[in-house]
Amino acid sequence: MKPTMATTPPSITLLKPRIAVISVGGGGGNAVNNMIMQYLEGAEFILANTDAQALSMSKAPRLVQLGPTVTEGLGAGSLADIGQAAADESIDEIMDHLDGMHMCFVTAGMGGGTGTGAAHVIARAGSPLSCNRNGWFAALIFENAEPT
Repeated sequence: MKPTMATTPPSITLLKPRIAVISVGGGGGNAVNNMIMQYLEGAEFILANTDAQALSMSKAPRLVQLGPTVTEGLGAGSLADIGQAAADESIDEIMDHLDGMHMCFVTAGMGGGTGTGAAHVIARAGSPLSCNRNGWFAALIFENAEPT
C-alpha cells in the first residue's frame, strides 16, 4: 500500500502574503494617497508623519504620529535632524504595525524634513526584523527634483 499525502488544501489566508507600505513624511503621504486612489489592493498602507494636520487629511487607514513630544504635531520644518529624532521617539509604534508582515516597503521624499530624517531610521529598524524574519524589506526613497 502506497503512503498517501494529505489532500487538504491550505487555508487561503496562508497563501496570501501580508504586505506593508510605510509612507514617511509629506512626500510619502502624497505617494500613499495616490496608491490608495488608484485602488491598489493587497497592501496595508501606513502613513508616518510629524505633521498632525497632514495625518488628519490622509486616506491611509493606519496612521503614526512621529515624535509627538519632539514636534508637538507641527512637522519637522524641513530639518532632517528633527525628522530623525521624531522617528527615534516613535519607532516602537512603527514596529508594532509591521508585526506579522511578509514584505515591507518604505516610501519617502527627500525634501529635507521628516522623510529625509525618518526613512532611514525606519528602514534600519525593520531590516533585522525582515518583517516576519522570512520576508523582504525595501526602502523606496525619492529625491525632490530641483527646478531648472
